[in-house]
Amino acid sequence: MTGAKPFVLLATRAEDVPADEEYELFLRFTGLEERDLLRVRMEAGPLPELELDALSGIFVGGGPFNASDPPEKKSPVQRRVEAEFARLLDEVVARDFPFLGACYGIGTLGSHQRAIIDRTYSEPISVVPVSLTDAGAVDPLLAGFPRTFDAYVGHKEAVSVLPDSAVLLASSPTCPVQMFRVGRNVYATQFHPELDLDGMQTRVHAYAGYGYFGADELELTLAAVRRAPVTHPPRLLRTFVEHHAR
Repeated sequence: MTGAKPFVLLATRAEDVPADEEYELFLRFTGLEERDLLRVRMEAGPLPELELDALSGIFVGGGPFNASDPPEKKSPVQRRVEAEFARLLDEVVARDFPFLGACYGIGTLGSHQRAIIDRTYSEPISVVPVSLTDAGAVDPLLAGFPRTFDAYVGHKEAVSVLPDSAVLLASSPTCPVQMFRVGRNVYATQFHPELDLDGMQTRVHAYAGYGYFGADELELTLAAVRRAPVTHPPRLLRTFVEHHAR
């Protein structure tokens, strides 16, 4: 990518091991070098001014925050991060600037577009079959994907109702909104395109006490993420880069 403008990964994980592994996985699956994928850990301090004209695109990783939490239960850090995302997405959506948010990214973009986000369609940490809609089957970011593929999930909240501004691209049997698009270039996924099995197992151990599964369910959860190979979702990241590097 010599001479191209860098991409940026906006991260919110406070735990160093999963945070660093997330960055390494984004590097691997995008094919980018560190100089081409800048990382901002938003939980560590205020978001610096991002000059979109100096970037090729924006990735958002997963994180512990839930958009649907009652305001009184949100920490000062979460409230700051949400306000920073809202301001950034004002510009991203207005310019149709390349954006791909994974897991927490669907909460940020969904909230910005006034989707209904609640706990109706939470999914335990596992592998689920994700199916493309007719719009997803012809979306350039999903070119070459089978109509149904396995993906890693694990979330307490999800989009239950999409606004008219969004195009539904993928669903799963237990979560109707697994991926959507706004405009031509702004995407969000509920599933994790940035994870492999090792990365998923790291997350299981790192967030064992965060309410995703019971204290006695660690081995069951690890078995759930090992139940089927996950091969297709990471292609989203490289395709996003190939389409938007400039």
